[in-house]
Amino acid sequence: MADGQKTQSITVSLGAFSFVTALSGASVTLALPRMAQAFDVSATLSTQVVQVGLITTVIFLVMFGHAGDVFSKNAVYRAGGWVFIIGSLLTGLAPSFMGVLVGRFVQAIGSAMVMANAMGIINEHFSDKERSKALAYNSMFISVGSISGPAVGGLITSILSWRWIFLLNVPVAILIMVWAKNAFPRPKLSIAAIREQASHVNWVGQVIFSIGIVLMFSSSWIKIPGLDQFTNLMVFLIGGGIVTALSFLQDDFAPSPWIAPQVLRNVTFLTSTSVLFLAMFVNSFSNILLPFYLQDYLPFSPGQSGLIVAVQSVVMLMLSPFVGRLAANPARRLNLVTIGLIMLLVSQIGYAFYGGQVGLGYILWPIIVNGIGMAFTLTPNNSITMGLVSPKLAGVAGSMNSLFRTIGMAVGISFATNFLYAQLPGVKHITRGLGTTYLHASRVVFYVAVFASLVALIVNVWRTVTSKSEM
Repeated sequence: MADGQKTQSITVSLGAFSFVTALSGASVTLALPRMAQAFDVSATLSTQVVQVGLITTVIFLVMFGHAGDVFSKNAVYRAGGWVFIIGSLLTGLAPSFMGVLVGRFVQAIGSAMVMANAMGIINEHFSDKERSKALAYNSMFISVGSISGPAVGGLITSILSWRWIFLLNVPVAILIMVWAKNAFPRPKLSIAAIREQASHVNWVGQVIFSIGIVLMFSSSWIKIPGLDQFTNLMVFLIGGGIVTALSFLQDDFAPSPWIAPQVLRNVTFLTSTSVLFLAMFVNSFSNILLPFYLQDYLPFSPGQSGLIVAVQSVVMLMLSPFVGRLAANPARRLNLVTIGLIMLLVSQIGYAFYGGQVGLGYILWPIIVNGIGMAFTLTPNNSITMGLVSPKLAGVAGSMNSLFRTIGMAVGISFATNFLYAQLPGVKHITRGLGTTYLHASRVVFYVAVFASLVALIVNVWRTVTSKSEM
């Protein structure tokens, strides 16, 4: 296969699977209100369908990124695709809410295997100039999936059942994996070689990291006597965060670290991934709260809500090629991220002042600005991040980038939902009858998003100034 054909095949293969995972993720969010009703669980508990997937992905991301570097990115990527398919099937056929969570756990392991190696594969096969375009195309596939997800999810939930949101993944993902066989040839790995490499892995660090991540999100399952909901959340978030930080410290001194010390000690790299974390943290607020606001507080159907939420992804899709071309010039990337974070900040101010009006213009403008902000932030920031490491560390660097992205989403969802309902004691479902009580609680939540956006903007301006001073 010629180099041009190979890179094109890789781009399409990675993009197609990114489309499926984005479609699944966006569909799930829109279906949460109906799933809560189907299993008679609270709106807060129903968000665990999203959280379990995100938490599991976070736990395994770096490990599978390291596995891709040690063994084969192609092998881990392909195996992950099939695990994702099995998880989708289990979730769609689950007889209980706990069964849904188990299926999501399996599905997320597959997603982690795929995500941890996707950016590394791009880094291996594309030059710095072409990498931005490849990342932009991948973002386009993600945007298409995100666009289709709300609309398809809302339609399926209205006509059939939320179960088909997961079951439809199966035949589509199988076709992609079969077609991608030539793009990602699997190397021959002996059992002896796998055992030899596995014996040197820092399993202690991985266990500590896993415990820390689980603790961060245990507030929905474990209640400390005497603490209110929000305090309980913060205790677990901070405590789990400390344990997670200790896992990185332990790994840095381990004989065989699962995160390369060159990556962990690269301040510029960590600054870049921190900006990504904050952007995803902020963006997750609207992603998780808007479906409940539109379907339960305002009189929109799941299908209508899906189309409204999809506007953000439509905007990202339209802008991604343009931003990708601009980001091909390294000198522009930091300024593009600054523009994106300013737009993200403005959008959160718009969400904070949502009220009871149902006018589309009133509802859509923050969503549109949010889409512009994320389009200008993600691709340039990803290009900056992956340009800071050597190709041999692309796997672990890509998985670290995906780790910060996913953990930002997970922390954002957990914080937004728990903080909202902490202000609404005794409320199980959002209804129009809550009136201004709900609107005030939602406004306070988005004030936090405004503050986090401002912090991200300050960090990015700081790295822009310091990078210029080093020239």
